[in-house]
Amino acid sequence: MEKEITIYDIAKDMGVSPTTVSRALNNHPAVNAKTKKRIYDAAQEMGYQSNIFAANLRKKKTNNIGVIVPRLNSNFQSSVIAGMEKVANEAGFNLVISQSLDSVEKEIANANTLFNSRVDGMLVSLANTTESIEHYNRFFKKGIPTLFYDRVADHPACTGFVIDNTQAGYKVTQHLIEQGCKRIVHVIDNIDINVYADRLKGYKYALLDHDMPFDESLVIFSNLSEESAEEIVEQVKKLDPLPDALFISNDACAASCLRPLKLAGFRIPEDIALVGFNNEISSRLVEPNITTINYPGYEMGELAMKNLINHLEGKSIGVLSKTNKITLRSELIIRESSLRKKYSPQPT
Repeated sequence: MEKEITIYDIAKDMGVSPTTVSRALNNHPAVNAKTKKRIYDAAQEMGYQSNIFAANLRKKKTNNIGVIVPRLNSNFQSSVIAGMEKVANEAGFNLVISQSLDSVEKEIANANTLFNSRVDGMLVSLANTTESIEHYNRFFKKGIPTLFYDRVADHPACTGFVIDNTQAGYKVTQHLIEQGCKRIVHVIDNIDINVYADRLKGYKYALLDHDMPFDESLVIFSNLSEESAEEIVEQVKKLDPLPDALFISNDACAASCLRPLKLAGFRIPEDIALVGFNNEISSRLVEPNITTINYPGYEMGELAMKNLINHLEGKSIGVLSKTNKITLRSELIIRESSLRKKYSPQPT
C-alpha cells in the first residue's frame, strides 16, 4: 500500500513551506499564480488527495445533505430526488441518499449513519412501517434541520411538504361517481401513513357528499407493488356484487392490474373503471391510458431543498416553524381508463 501524500511531502519536494502549499491548494491570494500552478501540478503528479473530511470538521460544515427515501425504484421518488439534486448542486451541496426499503429498522440504521456522517440537514420520506420518529430526536437536539416530504411525521419539530391528499382522493372518487360508478374499490397501503389515511378520508367524503354509503369491504389493503396486482384482482373477483371502479393509490400497481383484469374478462372502463395515482410513465404506456393524479414530485423536491438550504444559510429561519406544512397543488388527469360516459360538445 502506497504512503499517503501530505502537504509536507509536497513542501519538501518543492523547497517551500507547508503553509505555502496549503494556501496554494486553497487558492489563497497571498500566493502568486505561478507558484500556485507549480504546487498544483506537483500535487497532481504526486497523487495528493485533499482531506475534505478534516477540513469540514474544522469548518463544522460538510456541505452534505442526507436523504432517506422508502424506495429508489419509484418514479415519484426519482423525480423528487432530481428536483432536490438540481437545487443542491446549484448551491454547492451534495446529496447522500439512502433507502429504507419501507422498513423502520432500515430507516433507523440509515438515520444513525447519516447523523454520524455529520450531514448538515435531512430530507426524509418515511417508511410505511414507521410509527415513531424518535430516531430523529438526535437531529432535533443537535439543531440539524430535518424536513419531511410526501410521507410526513406529525411532530412539532417537523416541517412537511405534501399535496392535499384528501382533496385528491375526493376528486378521484367524485369523478368515478360522475361516470356512473356505484361500487368503487379503493386500494391503499398502511393508513398510519398520512398519504393513505388522507386519500381514504377524501374517498369517504366524496361518497358522503353524493349520498352513497361507505362499505368497508370495498377498501383493499395492499403494499401496492406490481407483484400484488394479481392478489388485488382476486379479491375484486370475490366481491358480491362486483365493483364497477378501482381507485388504486399507485400507478405502477394500477397498470399491473390491467392484464389480470382483462384475463378475468373485465372490460376497462366499461365493466370496471380504473384510476391510479402519481402520473407515472406506466400510466401512459398501457392500453387504455390510466386516469391519475398528477403529483408534482420534481417541484416538491426543489421546494423542500430550497427551504432546507435557506435555513442552513440563515435566510429563512422562520420557515421551519412547528405549525408549518407546505402544500403543493395536484391535478386530476382524466384518461380512457375511467371514461365510461362519452361526452359530446354542447350545442351552441
